[in-house]
Amino acid sequence: MLLNASEMQAIADNLFVGNKLACGELRSSNGTRVDLRNIKSPIIVFCSWGDDITPPHQALDWILDLYDHEDEIVKAGQTIVYCLHQSIGHLGIFVSGKVATKEHGEFAQSMDMIDLMPPGLYEAVITGMDESVEHRELVQGSYLFSLETRTLDDIRKLGGNSPEDDLAFATAARVSEITQGLYSTLMRPAVRAAMTEASAELMRRSHPNRLRFGMFADENPFMRPVADWAEAVRGNRRPASQDNPFLAFERMMSDTIASGLEMWGKARDAATEAFFFNTYGSPLIQAMVGLRPDGTAVSRRIGRDVAREAAAKQAAIDLDQRIDQGSLIEAAVRALIYVRLPEGKVDERGFAALKQISAELPAAKRVGLARFKEIVKEQYLILLLDPERAIAALPKLLPGNRRQCDEALALVRRVLAARGALPEEGRRRLERVEAMFAGPPPEVGQDKAA
Repeated sequence: MLLNASEMQAIADNLFVGNKLACGELRSSNGTRVDLRNIKSPIIVFCSWGDDITPPHQALDWILDLYDHEDEIVKAGQTIVYCLHQSIGHLGIFVSGKVATKEHGEFAQSMDMIDLMPPGLYEAVITGMDESVEHRELVQGSYLFSLETRTLDDIRKLGGNSPEDDLAFATAARVSEITQGLYSTLMRPAVRAAMTEASAELMRRSHPNRLRFGMFADENPFMRPVADWAEAVRGNRRPASQDNPFLAFERMMSDTIASGLEMWGKARDAATEAFFFNTYGSPLIQAMVGLRPDGTAVSRRIGRDVAREAAAKQAAIDLDQRIDQGSLIEAAVRALIYVRLPEGKVDERGFAALKQISAELPAAKRVGLARFKEIVKEQYLILLLDPERAIAALPKLLPGNRRQCDEALALVRRVLAARGALPEEGRRRLERVEAMFAGPPPEVGQDKAA
């Protein structure tokens, strides 16, 4: 995530006190409500189909809890980017060298580009370089980083929990709260009275998870000869030939053990899942904990925020008033977004072209990244508000200096060309923009005078 200090602290307060993330909101230890819709910095979500702990539909389901339509994400001013890996496991998302080289590296290089994106829902698509990629000099590294617009239906297609599943999880949470309360009230005082620090330390050291490692540690006197044996083996180690029968047997046993562990893991997971739903999906258990007295399902939807809705309406009114206001840079950005908008896709080549143009401009004409981000967001929202009126008002943003308009149009063409040839709709839109930047044809008298 790209968060400022206060946003990061608010989430940290919730995560580290053990509270649960549900319905797109958090609550701190003092009961303060933290609504994830208030995060204005881009939110980046890594997920993988090989993750059997937090699969993609679960990692992204919070978006469906917050919003009914992707337009609401735009109105909330949020930028959400998710990346789907095809095979890496749960821990590999964070520690795998391959993921660090590809996904993590591309995101690190593209943070400014993500920060510049207007609000909305995007999928990060990272593809290898081949001969079909044009203007390869604008790509950093060996992969092309793209952001493609997505809808909430794309999230729904990934799958998700049914209302019955949600009710079973809510039942498990309620049972956990009840047992925790009973233990704190009845058992904890007795345990504290009966235990001493010495006995507690003995129990900690004799825990099976510690013993299975401690028994092979150097502290065990029976393991000390192993160090000498290991050193002797290390000094006389020789690579085995490829036709060594023991090497073939080793590979066969390794494959057998790996496939056996995988089969056992799948069987264990299936048994655990069946036990969970048979237990916590039981209408009797649900009724006993007070969750199903009338057969109603548990709702995961977050409540309406009237203040937020009022602010969104006021923002739309303000944008409507600024449709015909702005300068040449607002006109150029509006033209760029208008031409590329039907594709719903951007990649690092266009951003690299923008950075090159910025470096070539005199210092007095450069616009900082923060200000440029504001312009991009505003012009994007104006185009979504009323596309036809926004483009019809484009001439009002252009200066009377024809040379400045021609230079701005040349820069627009340069950025658009960074990704290669435009599709048919893009060419049609560019022709319309070019006609507006060229201005109306001069009158006959003016033409003769010139």
